[in-house]
Amino acid sequence: MKQGANIAIGTLVVAALAAAGGYWVGNRRSDGPAAATSAAAAGSAAMEKKERKLLFYRNPMGLPDTSPVPKKDPMGMDYVAVYEGEAETETNAAAGANQIRISTEKIQKLGVKTEAASLKSLDKVVRASGRIEADERRVYAISPKFEGYVERLHVSATGQAVGKGQALFEVYSPELVSAQREYALAAQGVQALKDAGSDVQTSMKQLADASLLRLKNWDISDEQIRALSRAGETKRTLTFRSPVSGIVTEKKALQGMRFMPGEALYQITDLSSVWVLADVFEQDIGLAKSGAKAKVMIAAYPDKPFDGKISYVYPTLKAETRSVQVRIELANPGQLLKPGMFAQVELAVAARNKVVTVPVSAVIDSGTRRIVLVQASEGRFEPREVKLGARSDNYAEVLEGVQDGEQVVVSANFLIDAESNLKAAIGGFGGSADRPAQPATAGSAPQSGAAAAGHQAVGTVTSVDAKTGQVSISHGAVATLKWPAMTMAFKAANDALLKDLKPGSVVAFEFVERQPGEWVITGVKPAAGGKGNAPTPAAAAGPAAIAAPVTPAAPAASPPAAANPHVGY
Repeated sequence: MKQGANIAIGTLVVAALAAAGGYWVGNRRSDGPAAATSAAAAGSAAMEKKERKLLFYRNPMGLPDTSPVPKKDPMGMDYVAVYEGEAETETNAAAGANQIRISTEKIQKLGVKTEAASLKSLDKVVRASGRIEADERRVYAISPKFEGYVERLHVSATGQAVGKGQALFEVYSPELVSAQREYALAAQGVQALKDAGSDVQTSMKQLADASLLRLKNWDISDEQIRALSRAGETKRTLTFRSPVSGIVTEKKALQGMRFMPGEALYQITDLSSVWVLADVFEQDIGLAKSGAKAKVMIAAYPDKPFDGKISYVYPTLKAETRSVQVRIELANPGQLLKPGMFAQVELAVAARNKVVTVPVSAVIDSGTRRIVLVQASEGRFEPREVKLGARSDNYAEVLEGVQDGEQVVVSANFLIDAESNLKAAIGGFGGSADRPAQPATAGSAPQSGAAAAGHQAVGTVTSVDAKTGQVSISHGAVATLKWPAMTMAFKAANDALLKDLKPGSVVAFEFVERQPGEWVITGVKPAAGGKGNAPTPAAAAGPAAIAAPVTPAAPAASPPAAANPHVGY
């Protein structure tokens, strides 16, 4: 009986083991395809991840330095690997970081207006100051070629108008009387020796011709010579007449004075045509060409423009004014234009081809850089450095930086005040009122205030060098730059910031990259709850410190660095 019971128990154990084995085998068979599929998917993902193409390693601090192999920067940080497809993502992210956000309400308050860059022909007007001068080719001097005395003046005042052939003055000269007498005797001798031999007639005729030539060389008129030949009598005085119609611009003759050969007694100027001598600045002289039309405005006749042409561009530059003279010829009917008058000259210069242009008001010129704010989308503006070409009164040619059709900011009163106001305005664009709040992370300051322009962190000050303005801070991770916690050196934007930076104090601070590798603190505030040195700045500061906004220091003697490193000057 006992043996039968043992046999029954053994049979039940074997059956239980068989059932358990079948269940295990069945489950394994049913799970086999799913497990195989899962394993295959994991292997495929690992292979896909493994097959990603490594492009290069970039500097962890954002410097323009890459390496084909792994390396560390001077602070011991590993270079970050960049795979195929990630470079474009980083570029797009960087482009978004460069943009400035501003709410629609603030755009209306600031009066920001935009205009599309367009293709235009730049018809420039070159303006220059000038003066009216007499035409040098129409100035005549009356200078006797013999010695004598002024017997009588017919024109006795400077500025008097005279006509061609009008008597100016009478002179007495012993030499002139002798020459007249010689000619009269020679002419009489020629008549008396008509019947003489040919040799005698020839000699007498030569003597008469020599006497006549002498009188002509002294500018005795043909009419006076004919009268002398007819009468055969010499005259004591000789009358000098004006060779042209004009104005007496100079008179040295005085009644009774003695004059010497070649001495200018009168100067007559023909003012029927005058010159305008305009001073064109050096940068515009390439646009002034001979034959170009010019419009001349005279203050005495504001409603009467005078039209002329450039007849000559002088080959020399005035070093004092950095300008070159151009000569414009003008007709002067009625003699309205008088020498010495000031004139304003406009030279119209037409452009040959159409070029990409923006309004002049859109260009922010710091002296070393030229920036244009381009509207990327509604409420987003991107500062771009541009290269300019020719300019007209209202538009400037853009050689690089802006494309045709892009919207550029042309009107914002605070942007055109001064360089310092521009920096403040750019910092104001990133204000907390215009940006949604970002969640704070441990070891970094929130994305508020001017975070779009700079970066924020919380850390412990380790050392301060007041002479060089450098501060060493052990800070937490900086999410905006993907930095881990580290200790690094910063520069203070101005001396006012140094008073809040003491070794051992925990501070919340804001910083920007003024130039590659140079990180500058632009705002600082003691972190709430932070006391003494702490191994982890974020832990030492606590949540309250992380949420505390950074207050920029008051401006010092020199302005702080630009809030946006891409718009700094």
